Amino acid sequence: MEIRRATTVADITAADHLFDGPARPAAARRFLDTPGHHLLLARTADGTPVGFVSGVETIHPDKGTEMFLYELAVAAPARRRGTGRALVQALAALARERGCYGMWVGVETDNEAALATYRSAGGTDEGRFASVNWDLGGGPGSG
Repeated sequence: MEIRRATTVADITAADHLFDGPARPAAARRFLDTPGHHLLLARTADGTPVGFVSGVETIHPDKGTEMFLYELAVAAPARRRGTGRALVQALAALARERGCYGMWVGVETDNEAALATYRSAGGTDEGRFASVNWDLGGGPGSG
């Protein structure tokens, strides 16, 4: 398995089977062009994408920069083989290289597979997490 940063829209669209829906080329291009947005792909020896992790650098005036692990996905045949852990560790290494003071992810407390992956990659559970969302009408399927 090889982990490399996605650098082209073609890299992302080749992995769209890993996303919640088909990758949208315009959104992929905007993601790639936005500083601080990162998408790492895990590929098999033949180049087939089997997993990804995306991260976004967030900056606050009194804290500095930290990495938000936005999403992690691993294809079913590659699960429970260290792919998710390797992707999370690669994002953490990138965060360190970029000067981030930390990295975080929000995960449902009953998502045992995700929690096990994050813990195995060196993360610590800080307790319960609540997610509060606003639907602004610009989600999947728009633009």
